[in-house]
Amino acid sequence: MPAAFPSARNTSRTRPDCGHTARENRVTQADFTCASCGFTADADHVGAMNVINRAGLVPCDVA
Repeated sequence: MPAAFPSARNTSRTRPDCGHTARENRVTQADFTCASCGFTADADHVGAMNVINRAGLVPCDVA
């Protein structure tokens, strides 16, 4: 399988499910809260999920 190199632009500011992208979504360096739907999570986890989605990969349920 060839390597995929998706853009990392705004990956930590975008909600993976609803797609809302805004600076306001990054409450702190470590915390993400979607200003549109209220979803909260670790900002690094959100960024990683966006990279996985953009690469067309399926995330693993075990972590």
